[in-house]
Amino acid sequence: MSGGTPVGGAGYMRQRHSQGYGSSGDDLEDDACSRARPFSPPSPEGKTWTEILENILWIASAAFIIYFGDQNSNLIYLLLHDNRIRRLSLYLGMIAIGVNALIFICTSILAWSVSRFDEKWGLKKWEVTSITALPFVITFGIISFFLFSFALWPIWSFLTLPLLFTLFMACMVVIPNLIIGRLRPQNDEFRVD
Repeated sequence: MSGGTPVGGAGYMRQRHSQGYGSSGDDLEDDACSRARPFSPPSPEGKTWTEILENILWIASAAFIIYFGDQNSNLIYLLLHDNRIRRLSLYLGMIAIGVNALIFICTSILAWSVSRFDEKWGLKKWEVTSITALPFVITFGIISFFLFSFALWPIWSFLTLPLLFTLFMACMVVIPNLIIGRLRPQNDEFRVD
C-alpha cells in the first residue's frame, strides 16, 4: 500500500485510488458504493413509453368494465345483486383467488425474512418454497378462471372470456405497484472502508 500524500506539517493523508485512475494495483478498493444492491427495484426510467401506454390501456379497460357493467348497472352491483349469476361457482372462484393471494403473501414474507444477502451458491429456502408453490398457484388460477367464466356466462355470454382476461391483466399491472413498494426490504448493509 502506498504511503500517502504529504499534508502540511508532519502527517500523511491516505489517498483512495480506483483501478482506472493511476493506481498501481496495490491499493484497490472494493468499489462498494457503485455495486448494484441486491433486491434493488427496477428503475422507473427502465420502462418504455409503449409499456406505460399498455399499462394505462389495461387499467382504463378494467375501469370501463367495472363502471359500465351490463349497461344498466356497474359490475359491483351486478356481482352483489343479479340473480342471473351462478352464485356457487362465483364464491368458489373467490375462494380460489383468496388461496392464491395467501400463497403469494406467504412466499413473499418468507422470501424477505429468510433470505440472506451473502448466500451465493445453491437454492435458498424461499426459492424452494416458491418453486414448490408454483403448481398450486397455476392450478388455483385456472380453476378460478373457469369458475368465474361459468358464473358470469349468463350475463355476458362469449364476452365473459375477454372481460375476465382484461380484469386479470389490470390486476397484474396494479397489484405489484401497491404491494411491492411496501414490502421492499430495507438494505441496511454497512460499508467498511
